[in-house]
Amino acid sequence: MFPIHVARAAPRVARLALLLLLPALAAACTTTGRSTIPAADVPGPTLSYYQEMYREIDDNGTIIPAVDVTKMDRKYLRQMVDYPTSEPVGTIVVDPENRFLYLIMENGKAMRYGIGVAKAGLEYEGDGVIGRKAEWPNWAPTLSMINREPERYRPLAAGMKGGLDNPLGARALYLYKDGKDTLYRIHGTTEPWSIGRSVSSGCIRLLNHDIIDLFKRVPRGSRMVVLGGGQPEPGTV
Repeated sequence: MFPIHVARAAPRVARLALLLLLPALAAACTTTGRSTIPAADVPGPTLSYYQEMYREIDDNGTIIPAVDVTKMDRKYLRQMVDYPTSEPVGTIVVDPENRFLYLIMENGKAMRYGIGVAKAGLEYEGDGVIGRKAEWPNWAPTLSMINREPERYRPLAAGMKGGLDNPLGARALYLYKDGKDTLYRIHGTTEPWSIGRSVSSGCIRLLNHDIIDLFKRVPRGSRMVVLGGGQPEPGTV
């Protein structure tokens, strides 16, 4: 009879163990909308993901070289981030001090781009709208730039056609306030080393790959907010 008693007891023990485990199993299957993994442990995009994002591209006949992402701090590469804000979806928020530009998305998210900042980009503060968009824009040095470095800039006084050697890069967005050009620009660059740094001239520069992406996402008339600083120096790029 003893073996029979054990055989009958075993299923009861198993059922009891299962009942004790049910709450844990239920909790494991419940989604709360937040990851149970600490943020620091959540893996980000892989190197190959960024290499594909910043591969060589043919922009209507102009070949934009690939970016060597292994030489860049990954925080300055394009990525979706949490960014709670009262600004409406579609707003561009420039944070010159921290070297980031955000495009506000839905559900508390933003597309974040790393930027390079020059004197003009650090001195402007305020809001406005994108009053003009240009692909492979022309560029001309200002009078102050020509006076400061005549040998370098006087030959370009009449202007420089758009192209890979043009300081404005593949695209440019122009900030207007009350219908007037503020002289504040968001533009491309072929100098990846300058992203995340304060550079010598210009306003706000993004990798050419990133300014093309941003250019596609924001229509003319989009709101833009620049955090910190004062007003741009007249005549700056």
